[in-house]
Amino acid sequence: MTGKVPSFSPGSTVSSALPGYVTLCLALQVLRLVSAQFTVTGPDHPIAASLGGEAVLPCHLSPRMSAQSMEVRWFRSQYSAVVHLYRDGQDQYGEQMPEYQGRTELLKDHITDGRVSLRIHNVQPSDDGQYKCFFQSNRSYEEALLELQVAGLGSDPDISVEGHQDGGIRVVCRSSGWYPEPEAQWRYLQGQLLPSASKNISQEAGGLFQTEIAIVLTEESNQKVSCCVRNPRLNQERESVISIAELFFPKVSSSTVVLGVILALLVVLIVPASYCFWRQHREKDKLQAELRWRSAQIYAVDMTLDPDTAHPNLVLSEDQKTVTYDERRQDRPDNPERFNTYPIVLAANRFTGGRFYWEVEVGDKTNWTVGVCRESVIRTGKVRLTPGNGYWTVWLRHGEYEACTSSPRIPLSINVRPSRVGIFLDYEGGEVSFYNVTDRSHLFTFTDTFSGTLRPYFYVGYKEEGKNTAPLIIFPVPAQAKGNLCP
Repeated sequence: MTGKVPSFSPGSTVSSALPGYVTLCLALQVLRLVSAQFTVTGPDHPIAASLGGEAVLPCHLSPRMSAQSMEVRWFRSQYSAVVHLYRDGQDQYGEQMPEYQGRTELLKDHITDGRVSLRIHNVQPSDDGQYKCFFQSNRSYEEALLELQVAGLGSDPDISVEGHQDGGIRVVCRSSGWYPEPEAQWRYLQGQLLPSASKNISQEAGGLFQTEIAIVLTEESNQKVSCCVRNPRLNQERESVISIAELFFPKVSSSTVVLGVILALLVVLIVPASYCFWRQHREKDKLQAELRWRSAQIYAVDMTLDPDTAHPNLVLSEDQKTVTYDERRQDRPDNPERFNTYPIVLAANRFTGGRFYWEVEVGDKTNWTVGVCRESVIRTGKVRLTPGNGYWTVWLRHGEYEACTSSPRIPLSINVRPSRVGIFLDYEGGEVSFYNVTDRSHLFTFTDTFSGTLRPYFYVGYKEEGKNTAPLIIFPVPAQAKGNLCP
């Protein structure tokens, strides 16, 4: 038996193998594309952040893979609204929105595992809302949606009395600096809600909210209620309490009706009626002044004296809250901040905005001056204390209490000698008010437009009745005064 050996041609071999080779390449390409796919995952709940604090928005890839060579973009509603951009292995700030410049940081400690977080510093109201976390490789891209919820507590409610209305007293409660929009209500101290006469919530510059809520209190209202302002997002609130004396409410009785008839017939009774009206008006003014003083106490600040400004004859206590005049000149370095003509010292506190309150113990001193001055006032020579020269002060000289206004000075009405004086500065409101803490009465208020830096001012005086002058003492304001308007 004879056989024939088959012959093979090289061309026929390549031709028969080509389809399998193409199929293998396509399969490998598909496998590569599939392996490059990923998803982006963020938290399944909103991220909470406080105003002025920090917010951290986490985001990661699934499955786990390195994102070092990817583009990682954080943006708001539009792709071009860049909050933070990472590309080519480094942060890129050229496309970043101006409102986020200097406030963002990409946390890359775990970027090789596909996990990154965006940190936002100094959180603002405008940061509230949705963000997108976007990853892009050479072959694929995905994104995830996150939500940031910003919240902030506002100021303690400020309560003021604004006169009679509908047989009662109209009382208004105001508070500002809230985010988001707060809830405000009046209620008894036991918790029962009271209907408000009016309510207004408005948005301030910068996106914060302020609220104003009014109530008309009658004798049936129990005269002791609280104003509560609540942040629903934080479930936290601020509260202030007010108590109005029974004498403050107008009374109508049969005897009042009879008296009205008699007054119509007998002119002589006008005098006692006028006295009653004057007494009621005085009680109202007294209550209004005390409410203003209580409201000012909310802004109490810790204050110390600045030894670099103290006249060489002044001695400061170790805690720098008491200053005394001494005839012996102290050995102090000469510097342009020091007062060299009169026994004056300034506080170390500097104010360029905001509201502040402090108290000064004057005791039985017969010669003193307290208030506020510009930091730039001259330290040598004779200067008249007027607002035009940068001083907003009151003083005691030769038994007379006066406000140091432009000529002439204004005498102050004093019923009870003040052993302690309270000073309240509202920089933006253009107000410096003085209170007699001894009887809780209002002494005087300057109104002006402030600019530059203001500092608390203290004039100690020279020798009194043959002995060294008594000290001036910065008195700590009781902590319980804050946020509580009860007498």
